[in-house]
Formats: sequence, C-alpha cells, structure tokens
Amino acid sequence: MTSNDSEVGTAVAMPAQREVDEAEIAQQVDKIVAGIRAKDLETLKQVYATDVVSFDVEPPLQHVGIAAKLENWAKVFMFFQDVTYEVRDLTLTVGDDVAFGHGFGRLSGTLKNGPATSGMWVRVTFGFRKLDGNWLITHDQASVPFDISTGKGVADLEP
Repeated sequence: MTSNDSEVGTAVAMPAQREVDEAEIAQQVDKIVAGIRAKDLETLKQVYATDVVSFDVEPPLQHVGIAAKLENWAKVFMFFQDVTYEVRDLTLTVGDDVAFGHGFGRLSGTLKNGPATSGMWVRVTFGFRKLDGNWLITHDQASVPFDISTGKGVADLEP
C-alpha cells in the first residue's frame, strides 16, 4: 500500500468560503429574529454596522446610524408586551465582502393595551458588508406594496 492509498476516503471536504459566509449571514438574520423576540437592543446592536442606513416603513425616508436604527426598534418594543418576528423565503447572494438578501418579514404579538395582532407581511432587503471579519448589516429596507389607484398601502398580502 502506498502512502496515497491510506489517505483515500479519509479526506473531509472543507466547506467553500462562500458557504461559510452564507451560514454566518443566516446566523445574523437569526440573531435579528431572536433579538426582536427578546426585545433585546444589545443583541440587535451586534448585527448592524455603526453607519447603517435603514429605509424603514415609518418616517422619515431614511434612518442613518446605529442609534437611529436601535431607536426604531425601541419604539416597536414600547407598543408590544410580547413580540414575535419571523422571516420567510430569505434568499442570499454572497460575494467576498458584500452580500444582500431579500425575503418577507412579519412583526406580530400582543400589544401592551391588550389585543393580539397578527401583524402584516412586509418585503425586507438586507445589505451586508464583511467588516473586521464579521458580516454586518449596512443597509436594510422594509416596504409595503401600495395600490397605485388609491395611493394606499396594501397590508393584507401573504407570501
């Protein structure tokens, strides 16, 4: 038996870097879900770049910086006793140091004044950059489709 014969079948395939990066980005999205459900701003702070730009569903047109993004989440948490967040149909496209993902998100739960709400589905887009070895959100957007004839948002659509 040659030295090569002893190595056959014992090699373990290492995942490609792209697969590793995709898994790390998916973990960041999972961290967003967990942070929202726990109403934990410190967990959420770990997934956003300090200069994140957010196009959220509420005014103004853009929120710039980590403080503004966390302030948005703090406002959400003020309305909910218990909050649930889910992401569906997340699709990721990953490059060496930038990536983006899109899917659907829904915020629901029990409001502080008592009633439960099933929330509404919104379209979500995440832009990521690999900064100091970590995938962080540098841009996110949540949007609601609108009826062009009335100019009003359509909030009853489902993925």
